[in-house]
Amino acid sequence: MADQQARMPALFVGHGNPMNALELNVWTKAWRELAARLPRPRAVLAVSAHWYTPGGRVTVNEQPPTIHDFGGFPRELSEVQYPAPGSPELAERMAELMAPMTIAQDPNWGLDHGTWSVLVHLFPNADIPVVQLGLDETLDPAQHYALASALRALREEGVLVFGSGNVVHNLEAIAWGRQPVEPFDWAVRFETALCGHIEAGRVDEVVAYEDGGPDAALSVPTPEHYLPLLYVLGVRHPDEPVSFPVEGFDGGSVSMLSVQVG
Repeated sequence: MADQQARMPALFVGHGNPMNALELNVWTKAWRELAARLPRPRAVLAVSAHWYTPGGRVTVNEQPPTIHDFGGFPRELSEVQYPAPGSPELAERMAELMAPMTIAQDPNWGLDHGTWSVLVHLFPNADIPVVQLGLDETLDPAQHYALASALRALREEGVLVFGSGNVVHNLEAIAWGRQPVEPFDWAVRFETALCGHIEAGRVDEVVAYEDGGPDAALSVPTPEHYLPLLYVLGVRHPDEPVSFPVEGFDGGSVSMLSVQVG
């Protein structure tokens, strides 16, 4: 078995506003600094909040398209291309690891903005193969975590497991265009408790986030932005270090927290 030095870290990033793809701000500067400290992966397995569909799916494109899955933003954002190659081989390896669960090979999806809006800063040359795993909306959080655990071996094979979402994501409460703004108390309480659970290894509490009362209900009104975190924690080895290289809130109700394993 490879030692810890040979393992790729695993990384969850709070991606926030799609405009972060174009901007050099406190968040994107932190992502670039983080990338400079990471070993170069052989490939990236991306789990994005923005591919949330019935059934398990994985991209198998040799050249996955850049998907502009949003509206109401400047044209220049829709012109961004992230032409990273795909990796059918990695997709096949994932299917082996996740058996007997069937993961459909999807030749039509590509890299959505949850993935490329961060990767343009982490790996701007777009020269590392990227495969995207869909979030199966029919699974509960515990099932997502168990599915992620099956992928742990990929880290010994040079694959960066990369989750993109936001652990607090309430767009109804966000203060659009009013910056800076203090984060809501409920958002801070939820994120603080979450970080405490992660640091203490209380994974059951992280998975069962819906039991967190009103703070959880406000912070995670829908699950898709939270679930990618479970894939990063799911590939963590026992007693492996965890850190929070990026912190803060955007608009009062969107957490920009990043979580690094290893």
